Amino acid sequence: MPFNLGFLENKETKEFKKQLRNILGYNPNNIVLYKTALSHRSVREGSDENNERMEFLGDAVLSSVIAHYLFRKYPYKGEGFLTEMRSKMVNRQKLNEISLKMGLKKITFYNKFDNALKISQIFGNTLEALIGAVFLDKGYIKTKQWVEEYIILPHLFIEDLESVDINVKNKLYGWANKNGKNVEFVTLEEKLENGRRLFTVASVVDGQIIAQAKGFNKKDAGHLAAQLAVEKLGL
Repeated sequence: MPFNLGFLENKETKEFKKQLRNILGYNPNNIVLYKTALSHRSVREGSDENNERMEFLGDAVLSSVIAHYLFRKYPYKGEGFLTEMRSKMVNRQKLNEISLKMGLKKITFYNKFDNALKISQIFGNTLEALIGAVFLDKGYIKTKQWVEEYIILPHLFIEDLESVDINVKNKLYGWANKNGKNVEFVTLEEKLENGRRLFTVASVVDGQIIAQAKGFNKKDAGHLAAQLAVEKLGL
């Protein structure tokens, strides 16, 4: 009896839909949109096949939804406060943490043999791409409701974020100035990883490496290195 590839494909598609429904809380209309949103360029090179365009769209939609949410929540706060709060809510590390908690890593299509991707921020990017897919599939009003119900309320504790210093580098510099120490961020390595430049940046205090992190741009790597240094120093 020949092996039924069609049956296997249908079985995999059904399983994917089930996992996606568990994350979304609803049945998607256009499954192709979501597959594109969950496809990293390490496995889909074409711009119409991977999630980079969706990420661009989702980033804009998420920023708009959060701006609207904060505008309603803080009717008497100024533009500076609202801008800073939005930055805290959409920073790359925070989105990556939320994505992992939601279980997106399990259904994201990416090169699992690329160790650099396992420690990068691609799952935060995938979350933004997923928001883009929700927007294209359901429209802005439904997307706004979904983001508030599934991202903001369960994962972004606004009152806690109010007291968070968004710029960990400034926190590290402030500590160094107060204690007469010298802080710098040094690029330890820059190499090509599957066609992309991967940076390793270290937080250095008085010539000693305190922490180091990797990222596909120096800014992300530096931010993560600073965060790790702050945690290690107990600041």
